Amino acid sequence: MRRIVILGNSGSGKSTLARKLGAKLDLPVIHLDVLFYEPGWKPGVSEVFRQRVTQAVAGDAWIVDGNFLGLIGDLSLPRADTILWIEQPRWRSLARAAWRSIDRRGRNRPDLPAGCRDSLDSETLNFIWTFDRIARRNIEHILAHQAPSKPVHRLRGDLEVAAFLRQAGR
Repeated sequence: MRRIVILGNSGSGKSTLARKLGAKLDLPVIHLDVLFYEPGWKPGVSEVFRQRVTQAVAGDAWIVDGNFLGLIGDLSLPRADTILWIEQPRWRSLARAAWRSIDRRGRNRPDLPAGCRDSLDSETLNFIWTFDRIARRNIEHILAHQAPSKPVHRLRGDLEVAAFLRQAGR
């Protein structure tokens, strides 16, 4: 595992797994939110985002944390040797997103874009709530077209994520 893409719902644990896996395997972590969003969670320019991602995945080893497959899947998926999809119950993703919005200890997280604070706004709630119905279908479609022969390791819940992390690098 040298080029890893981590997918999943908001609040599923993508960034946490990316940080822990990056530390364990000594791989740089690319947080897509940091490359995409401007202060105040303003979406960045797609072309600039694609340039940033192109530079970030140019190396031989990395972990990409985040979805954005509709914008950059063609850049990250073909180069990936491992695709991880964290599947959490909706309630857990919602609870984690809510906790992040009130827990100020994580203000300086490396996965948080400059000038952005976690908040549980209607857009985030809607994304989490409709993920299985809308985003999942889109992600599955993109994976089928841009990485058809690559296995997707589905980590269902925190126990499977922890077991994967223990086994990584052995």
